[in-house]
Formats: sequence, C-alpha cells, structure tokens
Amino acid sequence: MQFKSHLVRGKLIKRYKRFLADVLLDTGETITAACPNTGSMLGLVEPGNIVWLSRSDSLTRKYPHTWELVEIPSIGAVGINTAQPNRIVTEAIAAGKITELAGYANLRNEVRYGENSRIDILLEDPTRPPCYVEIKNVHFFRKPGLAEFPDCVTERGTKHLVELSNMVKQGSRAVMVYLIQCQNPSRFALADDKDRTYFNEFRKAMNAGVEALALTCHVSTSEITVDRNIPVMET
Repeated sequence: MQFKSHLVRGKLIKRYKRFLADVLLDTGETITAACPNTGSMLGLVEPGNIVWLSRSDSLTRKYPHTWELVEIPSIGAVGINTAQPNRIVTEAIAAGKITELAGYANLRNEVRYGENSRIDILLEDPTRPPCYVEIKNVHFFRKPGLAEFPDCVTERGTKHLVELSNMVKQGSRAVMVYLIQCQNPSRFALADDKDRTYFNEFRKAMNAGVEALALTCHVSTSEITVDRNIPVMET
C-alpha cells in the first residue's frame, strides 16, 4: 500500500478529542491534523514523538493533513491510521503474500453480513465455503517484541467476534487478521486486562473454529506492506 501523497515530518505537540493532533512541522509551521484512530494509542502519543503526515488537496477538508506514522525509538515506525489495514491486507491477498488466505477466485470488500454488519473482506470460490475476514489494526506495545490488542474497551470488536463465530456455525470459514503496522514484534497476544469481555469472546470464537492470524508490516514513509506471520500466543 503506497501513500497517495508525500509524507511530511513533524513533532507531536498533543493529541486531543481522539480525532485531532497538533503537530510542529519541520518547516516551523504548527498545524492541526486529523487523527484517524479512535483507540487510546497508549505509548504512541507522547509529546515530542516524531510523526509523519499525509496531505489531501481536497478543498472540502477542514484539516488537510492526516497523521499516518509515529516513530518510537524502541520499536521503529508504527502506522496508526486505522483506515489503511483493509487496503494493506487486500493488496497482500491479491499478491498471494498471505498463504492462509490464498487460492480464492473472488475478493470483495465491505460486504453486508450477520446482524447489520459489514465484513472487511469476503473471499469466495466455487470449490470451497466462503471465507469471512475481519481486520483489526494493532499498535499496542508494552513489552519487548510483543504486540497486543486491544488497547482499550472495544464493544464493536466483540460484536465482530460473535458475528464470525456465527458464520462458522453456518458452514463458512472465518478469520481474524490482526495487522501490526510495525516490523519489530515477534509475537502477538490479547490484552485481557484492557478488555476482559473481548478476551473471553476471542476464546469462544477460537473454540467455535474462527482462525486468527497476526501479521507484521514493513513500514516506510512511502509504503506499508505485509511482512510476515508471527505467533498468536496462547490465551
């Protein structure tokens, strides 16, 4: 997934109201950027962190800049834009880079299913059951080499696990993809202390036959691409 515009560098002043961040650009200009991430972003929003922003030429946007990356000394560059994972995973599947999701004839995005939900990716093939793929962005790092999800309570995420379990019961395949927009981690786990309900529903989903993949990414200021599959630790 290549960024549509050249990223500009700056230092984070503060993130506030969840959707906004003030940034001091390297040019000396202070701007307000859109923060496309509703999570707590624990460990990523310290003032002074180096951040990278894209810029839109749309005349209708109140804030032309969008926060895309943050640099963390012990981790490296981390993608924070939760609108990007679907594109990243879709491109990786199309390129055959995710072997567990390869071999399907058709791929569709944002397909309605379940109880008023939309699946991120639906894979279809005349020779096998459909495969429902739900994608979550992972950017919570509090132990060396470990990526965790979630970083705060996620009722929507819990709903998605229930929906996937129901698809398996109906004879379909269902896969949770935890996309880590960072190259550093070597393992993944559920942060049960941040949302015990999600943790419990995850275990139920795995017992029901839902699969889980954790994928790291190669991250640069020009593109983000799937790198490798890492272990999902026992929970």
